[in-house]
Amino acid sequence: MDNRIIIIRNEVKKAIIGKDDIIDRALTAILAGGHILIDDIPGVGKTTMALAFSKAMGLKFKRVQFTPDVLPSDITGFTMYNKDTGKFSYVQGAAACNFLLADEINRTSSKTQSALLQIMQEGKVSVDGHTYKLPEPFIVMATQNPIGAVGTQMLPEAQLDRFMIQISMGYPDAEAQLQILKDRSTADPLDQVRPVITAQDIEQMKQQAKVTYVDDKIYMYITDLAEATRKHDLVKLGLSPRGAIALANMSKADAFAKGMNFVTPENVQAVFRDVCSHRIILQPKAQLTETTSEKVLAEILETVKAPK
Repeated sequence: MDNRIIIIRNEVKKAIIGKDDIIDRALTAILAGGHILIDDIPGVGKTTMALAFSKAMGLKFKRVQFTPDVLPSDITGFTMYNKDTGKFSYVQGAAACNFLLADEINRTSSKTQSALLQIMQEGKVSVDGHTYKLPEPFIVMATQNPIGAVGTQMLPEAQLDRFMIQISMGYPDAEAQLQILKDRSTADPLDQVRPVITAQDIEQMKQQAKVTYVDDKIYMYITDLAEATRKHDLVKLGLSPRGAIALANMSKADAFAKGMNFVTPENVQAVFRDVCSHRIILQPKAQLTETTSEKVLAEILETVKAPK
């Protein structure tokens, strides 16, 4: 295992107690070159985790609180007339950074949400006919409150598909809750998080994860899993080709993060739910049997035969 991965984990764990598995999944998505959506109730540490990652990685960080009055130009930037030069000049938006925290993304307008689409997919913004490349790495970690909470609205499928994984923090257990109360009684643990790697380190690790070997049998296994989501009786919208690519990339990053130089079926299975849960849409009849996306994906993992 790359020692830098251990160092990042330990640094983020200073601020996030009892959620080692969530930290690992978020870090794996970063190594896979993807963006992360954290869906959970307020107050469980979504924003804290984003801040901890950005500080530990020493990245240029920006945060946008997505309220209904946030405009697309706040994200992409805009052109402004400069009376001194007599020309229009580009003013950077919030996306001009390495790590963008899109806080409560499902509280803003659909138009502003859509402004993130090209940015997240291509790593660049287009304003008034000109294209501007964003710094590398470029990571979006977005948080959203559960659908149905006051002031929220569903993200469109195209927006959801741009996030490599969707995860939930969940409540801490009693032991972790006790430690959180003690840690925050006199200080903010985020103040203890220090930069331990550089942007160049992240890009290097991403490249190493990208070239992790994948056998044709593993590619066929990923294809079979994707096909199973598309043909399931209770699934209305299955895993897209982009989703299957995300599953392959996450599997490679999971193998790399665990110190392996090739992908196994276990790596695919470890990331399958996080990659697919927000990408599939169930049929209305699934509600009658109280079937969730997680149950369908668990069933698919059991029924689709993995290669030896």
